[in-house]
Amino acid sequence: MDVPNQASARPGGRSTAMAAFAAVTVLFFAWGFITSLIDPLVAAVKGIFTLSDAEAQLSAFAFFIAYGVMSFPAAALIARFHSVPSILTALATMAAGCLVMLAAANLAVYPLVLAGLFMLAAGITILQVAANPLATALGDPRRSHFRLTFSQTFNSFGTFLGPLVGAHLFLEGVEVKEGSVVTDAARAQALAGIDSAYFWICGLILALLIFFWVSRRIVDAAVPPAPVGARAGMGELVSEAFASRWACLGALAIFLYVGAEVAIGTQMAWFLNSDAIWGRSDAAFGVPLLGFAMGSDGLPGVSLQEAGKAVAFYWGGAMVGRAIGSILLARVSAAKLLLVFTAAAFLMCLYVVLVGGVGAGFVALGIGLFNSVMFPVIFSLTLERSTARAEATSGLLCTAIIGGAIIPWLVGHLSEATDYGTAVLLPAICYAALCVFALAAARTPARQASAGATVH
Repeated sequence: MDVPNQASARPGGRSTAMAAFAAVTVLFFAWGFITSLIDPLVAAVKGIFTLSDAEAQLSAFAFFIAYGVMSFPAAALIARFHSVPSILTALATMAAGCLVMLAAANLAVYPLVLAGLFMLAAGITILQVAANPLATALGDPRRSHFRLTFSQTFNSFGTFLGPLVGAHLFLEGVEVKEGSVVTDAARAQALAGIDSAYFWICGLILALLIFFWVSRRIVDAAVPPAPVGARAGMGELVSEAFASRWACLGALAIFLYVGAEVAIGTQMAWFLNSDAIWGRSDAAFGVPLLGFAMGSDGLPGVSLQEAGKAVAFYWGGAMVGRAIGSILLARVSAAKLLLVFTAAAFLMCLYVVLVGGVGAGFVALGIGLFNSVMFPVIFSLTLERSTARAEATSGLLCTAIIGGAIIPWLVGHLSEATDYGTAVLLPAICYAALCVFALAAARTPARQASAGATVH
């Protein structure tokens, strides 16, 4: 028997839910753009502050560790105050983080960069906990996979633009190969680029804050009503989440997926810039769209800035894959599609590790295509099977995004001990484990028809 959609059951509910879903999708774009700036930023700070691979990866660590610290407090905030006040709080926190980044760029202090990134990610964490289940709730329960993947497509568009803008602003004249020196002029220009980027991001966030304040009644009217006794404190949410086997399995899957994706993305510029891949080759410039986006400086090989721009195609692949995935999910089992995509990513990682060379650069960029549906499908599969309420499950899943802090840091150490290609072995292991999760989900029926039925 079909479960009725509570939002559409009210007068005008269908159109109101669509408007609310559009408002939420804007947030997906914004945090995708901000998050993907981490990739060129990690590449830049290594040269600006003369850091090792692992030290530079602390930028990703500071950003993604916020998910581990803030996810359950965010879930408790949302359970108490509901979606709109929580989203407004998140945007205000992100704006404050941008101000710290401006101070970091002007004072050239790396610890301030880490503090600013943590504050930005703290705000994004609240958005993630609120917006992911909210996107599944705003419409027909049978199309929850489609809606979340569709919103994630716009998130991916933001992640495509971020590396292009960041590489242009952060990496002019910056090199990190052994023996290279970053001049004072290049360092000053990179810091000025960081200042400029986060100034405009601050403006974007304030505009979104105003937009959501104006749209608050639309979202409130479209959200399904909370069940009686749905409010819970943070301790209760934590206990409830860890008591659910599927919430824990989903959290492990998110940990591995985000860790693998971020580890590949943050090291991609260094990987492509290395002499073993594209550092001494002009092959990438022969690919029409890719070569145009990279913008050859006329010198042989691929510079760090050119490599940084190419990273956009890693995230652009995810954007294309989510658009395709949105269509496939209307026809194919979510668990089966996840199995195919994780297996493909695993095999591509093996190619990079075992074969290498110029071709490995193109294969590495292509992994993004298969990363595409992993987050939204893991998230919604877990919400459907978890015995915990949506706030508790979402809080644990977003806590698990801490994998984006831990695994890239480990990969940074591995690349220093070996090389950038060999370090991709760790993401390969992550994707192999995700294949097992997909198989388990395919064999386990969903507990509820609507993953978002209890979202406020």
